[in-house]
Parts: sequence; C-alpha cells; structure tokens
Amino acid sequence: MAAPGARGGSLSGLLPAQTSLEYALLDAVTQQEKDSLVYQYLQKVDGWEQDLSVPEFPEGLEWLNTEEPISVYKDLCGKVVVLDFFTYCCINCIHLFPDLHALEHAYSDKDGLLVIGVHSAKFPNEKVLDNIKSAVLRYNITHPVVNDADASLWQELEVSCWPTLVILGPRGNMLFSLIGEGHKDKLFLYTSIALKYYKDRGQIKDNKIGIKLYKDSLPPSPLLFPGKVTVDHATNRVVIADTGHHRILVVGKNGQIQYSIGGPNPGRKDGIFSESTFNSPQGVAIMDNIIYVADTENHLIRKIDLEAENVSTVAGIGIQGTDTEGGANGEQQPISSPWDVVFGTSGSEAERSDILWIAMAGTHQIWALLLDSCKLPKKNELKKGTCLRFAGSGNEENRNNAYPHKAGFAQPSGLSLASEDPWSCLFVADSESSTVRTVSLKDGAVKHLVGGERDPMNLFAFGDIDGVGISAKLQHPLGVTWDKKRNLLYVADSYNHKIKVVDPQTKNCTTLAGTGDANHVISSSFTESTFNEPGGLCIAENGRLLYVADTNNHQIKVMDLETKVISVLPIFRLENAVVDGPHLVEKQKTLPKLPKSAPSIPLAPVAARPGQTLQFKLRLDLPSGTKLTEGVPSCWFITAEGNEWLLQGQIPSGDIENISSQPTISLQIPGNCLSLEAVISISVFLYYCSADSSACMMKAALFSQPLQITDTQHNHIAPIELSFVL
Repeated sequence: MAAPGARGGSLSGLLPAQTSLEYALLDAVTQQEKDSLVYQYLQKVDGWEQDLSVPEFPEGLEWLNTEEPISVYKDLCGKVVVLDFFTYCCINCIHLFPDLHALEHAYSDKDGLLVIGVHSAKFPNEKVLDNIKSAVLRYNITHPVVNDADASLWQELEVSCWPTLVILGPRGNMLFSLIGEGHKDKLFLYTSIALKYYKDRGQIKDNKIGIKLYKDSLPPSPLLFPGKVTVDHATNRVVIADTGHHRILVVGKNGQIQYSIGGPNPGRKDGIFSESTFNSPQGVAIMDNIIYVADTENHLIRKIDLEAENVSTVAGIGIQGTDTEGGANGEQQPISSPWDVVFGTSGSEAERSDILWIAMAGTHQIWALLLDSCKLPKKNELKKGTCLRFAGSGNEENRNNAYPHKAGFAQPSGLSLASEDPWSCLFVADSESSTVRTVSLKDGAVKHLVGGERDPMNLFAFGDIDGVGISAKLQHPLGVTWDKKRNLLYVADSYNHKIKVVDPQTKNCTTLAGTGDANHVISSSFTESTFNEPGGLCIAENGRLLYVADTNNHQIKVMDLETKVISVLPIFRLENAVVDGPHLVEKQKTLPKLPKSAPSIPLAPVAARPGQTLQFKLRLDLPSGTKLTEGVPSCWFITAEGNEWLLQGQIPSGDIENISSQPTISLQIPGNCLSLEAVISISVFLYYCSADSSACMMKAALFSQPLQITDTQHNHIAPIELSFVL
C-alpha cells in the first residue's frame, strides 16, 4: 500500500486509517480484541512504502529539562515518542498533564518511551521562556519541553487545537494523533501496543535521554506560585493559596504563619490538619473561622474549619466531571477545575452568606454551592448542599446574553461580588477571552464590562491598552476584587504583568501598577513596580490595602492605595522554623559569638517609610600586609533583637569573599510595621592572615543602626557606609 503522505507530511495523512481503527474499536468487546486491532493497524501503517514523518525540530529553539537540544532523527531514533502540543494557559492542556504523568510512571525511556512537550503559545506572554519555565515548575513537568514560539512545527503538521498529541514510531514516523482532552484510555492503548509492536521487531532502544530538570536549580522560597489571596475582614488574617506547595496558609497581617494546612506534596485527603492534603489549590474564601477552597486539580471544593482543625469535602468526587448542569448534592456532584470561590447571599433579606459562587474553569461556567436552603434567581427553593450551574452554556465562548444558560465563558478564573445596588452582580475575570464580565444577581444576565471584542467566537482579542469598554485590552486576566469604598474594580491583568482598575459606571480601564516587565525589580512605587503573572488579589482594611498574589515572583505584595507604596508581605514562623516546602533545603548560617574585644559602632538614626529599601555598604580595611584567609569565609549577619518582624523574608547573612569588592546589604522595611522605632545590628567577622600565612586571626565589629519608621515621604536614602579599620 502506498504511503498517504511523504516525509514531513501533515496529520491529515493519518486521518483515514486512524478513523477506520477507531470505528473498529467501538465494536471491540475485550481488551484482547482492542490490542489486536491496534497491532494490525500498526502493521498496516508500518508497511507504507514511505513513512508519514514528522519534521525535524528547527535549530535554535529553546529547550527545558534537557542537557542539550534534542534531534528527532538522532536522539529519538529507537523510541516511541509522544509529542504534546500545548500552551500553558489552556485548561484543557492542564487537564492532560495527569494523563501524561501516569503514562511516564508506567513507561520510561528505558522501556522506549519519551514524552516531549511542544509549547505553541496562544498569547505573546506565553512565548517568553522564563514564563514557560514557571509553568514547567507549576505543573511538575519533568519531560523535555521545547519552546516553539513561532509555532513552526504546529503549522507544518497542521495542528488545529490545544491540546494535540502526536505519537511517533522509532523512525520519527507518525502513528496516531489525539485531539483535545479525555483520551487517556486511547493514549495508553496506542502507546503500549506501539512499544510492543516495535520491540517485537527489535527497533526499540533503551538508551537514556539526557534530562536536566529545571526545578533542581530552584532556590528556597517560603511561597511557591501563590495563586489566590483573601482577607478575613473581622480579624485581618490573610489566607493564601500556596498553590505550588499544595497547601493553604493562614497568616497574621505581619506575615506570621498561624496555620499551614496541607503540602508540601499533592494529595487528596480529608481529616485533621496534619493529615490533610490538597492538589494545586486556587480560590479561597473565609468567614467565621471557615475557609472554602477551590482544590483545582482535585476537582473539589474543600471546607477548612479552623476551630475544629479539620478539612472536609463539600463538592466534587475527586475526578474531573463533564456535567454542565449539576443539581446533585455537592458530595455526589462531579465538577471540573474550580478556580475561584466567593461568598454571596440569595437576597437582601438573607442575614448571612448562603451561597458559595464558583468560577468553574474546566466547564467554562459559573456555578453555585448552596450553604443553606435558599433560592437562586429564577429558580425554585433549593436544598442546602446542592451544587449546580448558574451561568454559562459550557461552550468556550465570549458570549453575553440576557439568559444566563445561553451565555458563554472562556475559562473563568476570578470572581468578586458587588452585592449592593446599583451593581448587584458578580464580576468575572474571563481569562481565555481576555475580558471582565458581569453576571446579574437579580436575573443572571451576563454582560460585557471591558476587554475582548464583539465576535463571541474570537478568543484572540487581547492586548495591553487602557481605554473604555471594548476598546480596552487585557491579556489573560485571572483575578478581580471589588472596592466597595471607591466603587472600583481591581483586575489582575496576569499576562500583562499589571494591576488595572476599572470604573464599572464608565467602563474606563486604566493601569494602576506595574511596568509590564516581568523582571523582578524591587520598588515601592506603583508605577515602577513589577509583577510576574499576578493571579489573585483582594481588598482589605476598609479599602486601604490591596493584597496581590504575585504568582511567578512567589510573593504576596501589599499595595497601600492611600500612600501609593508597595511592599512584600513576609511569610514566617514565630519560632523561626523553616517554612515547610520541597524547595527549602538550605540551612541558615549560625551567628558566631562576638568576641568581647569587638567594637560596637553606633550609627546616626535613619528615618524610613514602609516599603523603602535601605542599603548598607561595607567599607572594611585589613591591616597592612594581610589578606583574607582562604577556605574560611568571612561573613556578615543582620539581626533585630525584639523586632524580628523587620527581617522576615530578607537575606539575613552573606559572605565577604573579596576585600576589594565588598557586598552591599539590602533591607526592605515591611509594609506592615509592628513598631515605629527599632534598632538593627550588623555584625561582621573577618578571618585574615599575614601575607606569608604564618599567622591567622579573626576580628569582628558590630554596627548598630537605629530606625525611625514614618509615613512621611522621604527622598532617596543614600547607601549607608559601614566603615571599620582593623
């Protein structure tokens, strides 16, 4: 039989033969019949006169998780290869990752299998390698990933949608394609039989591919990809979805951890705090010591009771659901990738929140979980515990409609409630349509607010433009929060790396903070500050503070909306224990004891404001004819006895490697200060020898810096010199 395509052909060449196979599989009853049909299919495809071959990876592409770039026709010869064409924002692509993890667990490169991610971006932000690196970490991708930023391979093969899997034989010959999610059984069937078929013919090689995981180079971090943040307005406690560490943190306004629930590894277990586990949690909502959590990759809504110190499941069955209607009791109702949650009430007469609204990203809808028996708009009385769709057809669209079930969303990822008139709506960050929409609490009508365009099928109308209504452009926004005090909506414009503000009355959308550059630059200024894919935000302290989950910077930032100062919320334990997490492996240096002869050098008091960064420049001089001792690191330490909150999240120590190029020590004043006066101490320890190394010595000095913290604006503070001659 002649080959249906030549070398470098497209996926359409596979379609006739694979379609015949899939029809035959529908009639197969036993696993043996299915295996036999796939084996016969491979005999036919393998017998084509000319392979339907995949093109070589273009030269110059950026690779992750590999020691060097991979060649199809050199490195992959003798392997069955699964190419995963994905883009990291896509919820369908995210749903596929567990299937690929399971496949890699079942078969390794020694068995002849290799998975390669081909990242073909939708948004411009997704073409940037650093952002793909963050996604590789966030979704624990351990196979090679190539950044096909210009989608050259995508176009040559005529791939049409995300995700698409292409299974190759050991000659780079295309065997199968799987389009979309939900094909785990076929993926395992096709892959396992392909391995058997080519192993029977002696064409499988067990050589290892050079893997070098990007995650192994990560520094320690108390937070890892925090997705969402909320505040308990009664106590000012901050609740953080520490998504990458698979846990929920409850911290005081100074950043001190009060509860750490779950983590550091993914899991799905209810019970007491010490045993409970989550899987990439996102949205959090707190009220009266109860926290509801969108446990995204477990496809669950979880309930945390802080008084009982217990976690339970209130919606979802633990596997991805496809139901777009709902209506069952929460614990029997399958759901799909809940991304955010917010409390609501069923009417003005309701005395307390009786609804939990859910941004159901996986089915592109807005759902409701009834916390008490009540009515939804245009619905009969519903029982407590019912979980059902409120708005959205389930089609991935940017479709507004007066009838909520006919409207279409595209991966809704952020929710905020404005219950008061004239708003009486849910605000929705609809990420894949790059819009912010509203859902009426009175009749469910879905309306456009800002971003996107009028064509409901066009999900590529994104950009970074301040403007009014549809003339404003966003790029994959993930979070919204309502400022009741000012009647303004704040938006985490994630892929533009900015925080924007929308006036819902005029539909005017403007940039509030962020340069748009994802590089991590420390600045207390709104306009000079940088974010990296901020995923969530919330308003606090009666509209004064805006907390931002700066996801890819692994931080919670605090924006003071009155003073226009940004600071980083430190995350720490009072007992100075290391915050748990898989990447916290470095131990802190132990502070040496100062010798009695060490001089104490007082410095002039410095006035600084919250969020401001002080710099201390070491100016240490060794005696003539001496040099630093090799192999014994001279060092510095910074302490703040009685005011340890000053140092949380800071670098407390460092080495002095070269006397001619001494380090500068930075200290950022926290945004939330527990005292207006404090003294920080900087100790230096120098180990030095005579030029001929006949004698070695150690000398130390202690610098004391009084601080006066004030809200008054100050000019830039010049670096403070710490001078000492031994």
